[in-house]
Amino acid sequence: MPNIMKLMKQVKTMQSNLGKKQEELEAMELEYTAGGGAVTVKIRGSGTITGIALSDAAAQGGDKEMLEDLLLTAVQGAQALAKETTEREMGKLTAGLNLPPGFGF
Repeated sequence: MPNIMKLMKQVKTMQSNLGKKQEELEAMELEYTAGGGAVTVKIRGSGTITGIALSDAAAQGGDKEMLEDLLLTAVQGAQALAKETTEREMGKLTAGLNLPPGFGF
C-alpha cells in the first residue's frame, strides 16, 4: 500500500501544478516560419494562432497557389510546434510517476 499512497501524493502535486502549466502555455508565444521567411505564423502554446505575417516578396509574388501552400505549411507547422511544446511541458509534470502508457499528458 505505501506505493499507492506515494503515487496518490504525486498525482495530487501534479494536479496542483497542472493549472499553472496550462496558464504558462497559454501565455507562451511560438513562431513558425515557412518558405525561407516568406510566411511566419505566431501561435500560443495552447494552439491559438495570434498572427500571420507575409514577407513583401511573398505578398507581391502574384502566385496565389504557392502563397496558399506556404500559408498552409506555416499554419500546420505552427500547430505541430505548439502540440510538441505542450506535450513536452506537460510530460515534465508526469516525469517520475512511472505511469503506464496512455496515462500521461
